[in-house]
Amino acid sequence: MRQLFPKSLAGLMISALLAVVLLSAGAPRVGLAQDAPTPTPSDPLWRAFSAVRDAIEEEKSADLGIVRSYEWEQSEWQGGIDACRTIENPADYRDVYWGWTFTITSLTGEVFQGRVSFDLKAVAVCDEVTTAAVVPAPAGDPNLPPPVAGSAAVGGFELGGHVLDLSANTVSLMNRAGMTWVKKQLEYKLGDDPSKASGLISSAKASGFKILLGIKGDKTQIGDFQNYINTFAQFLGGVAALGADAIEVWNEPNIDREWPLGQINGGSYTQMLAAAFNGIKSRNPATLVISAAPAPTGFFGAAGCTQNGCNDDVFMDQMAQAGAAQYLDCVGLHYNEGIIAPSATTGDPRGSYPTYFFGSMLQRGYGPFGGKPVCFTELGYLSPQGFGTPLPANFAWAQNTTVAQHAAWLAEAATIAAQSGKVRLIIVWNVDFPFYTADDPMGGYAMFRPDGTCPACDTLGAVMKK
Repeated sequence: MRQLFPKSLAGLMISALLAVVLLSAGAPRVGLAQDAPTPTPSDPLWRAFSAVRDAIEEEKSADLGIVRSYEWEQSEWQGGIDACRTIENPADYRDVYWGWTFTITSLTGEVFQGRVSFDLKAVAVCDEVTTAAVVPAPAGDPNLPPPVAGSAAVGGFELGGHVLDLSANTVSLMNRAGMTWVKKQLEYKLGDDPSKASGLISSAKASGFKILLGIKGDKTQIGDFQNYINTFAQFLGGVAALGADAIEVWNEPNIDREWPLGQINGGSYTQMLAAAFNGIKSRNPATLVISAAPAPTGFFGAAGCTQNGCNDDVFMDQMAQAGAAQYLDCVGLHYNEGIIAPSATTGDPRGSYPTYFFGSMLQRGYGPFGGKPVCFTELGYLSPQGFGTPLPANFAWAQNTTVAQHAAWLAEAATIAAQSGKVRLIIVWNVDFPFYTADDPMGGYAMFRPDGTCPACDTLGAVMKK
């Protein structure tokens, strides 16, 4: 029997159950109206629906007093909330990238679509109704090899830290924080033997940790690309055979600091990832293969890519279209520019770009790859407190972050990640780096502070050891 959903509270309110389903962990879901909906006028989802419906009625002169059906999904809008409608002046586009998309079918069968930000301050009525493409298994690049069997993406959420060295003090801090993983960076040069990783692996094991090695090469040595990626893959396979628990394949390949100028594209990186995955799995199927975390950025504007690089979301979409999901156990992500709590979806004084917020950054990596888990191979908060020197201009956005916030936000991010069901691993950037220079104040990210204390060790320990 066809059900009609009137505009009144008694007939249209989205049930509390739907709100719970929407806000719970997992991939974006489509919601359908339920029998006997419970009136919940304070439900943010209902208020969002109401805002979109009212805007459509006003702009389209539609009668949505009674609707036949409606659907919703959490969305990240490439190009912003206004990308679905025609605007003559580009300056009028709003800097809003995350919220809900509603598709509403009227009683007469007309279908409308609108978008609303989570804070309900921005609403857009779309010119046309579109359906997000769902491609669970992209055809990808036909020249890529079939993936070698073997996946290490099992088990629950775990925590680790990027360390300068595994001194007795650092090991003690990590144990206090409930960490079971350690990360080290390793640079590959043509001709290197995998044995250069053996000391890092044995040191981690001796200290009781699993080890993630972030391995990247020298962009100036790439030259013959196919030959290079095959050689690189052989090296990674050798490192896996030595007992590496996880390998991140390269670092931030979406920018020209790490990848050759003019050659930056997620499809090209996927060719490297495919060779690396097979090289690793053929030598040690238990080694977790993590795709290279792209640099979180919108620097490359509406075009998404230039010869100097690509926005991280565009780069990951290119990877997904090329079939990268077949060649990774975990999607690598970085999040290191937060200045508000990880649960917040608004309130950043810099604006609403998705990379500012933990939740939207998580969805940015989780969304394109068909449910593959995320591994944050760098997650940190920057605070200058205790160094006696203001942050350099390029990092001044974090000048007001306190050590107490740094500690609280790390613990909150770990909690949200663990409960989301989307995150396999967080590596905190960083545990013990003391360096604080005009070029790179990495010590400001450190858990171990200049006064010898480690507040984040206690906040993380409290949530990890429950």
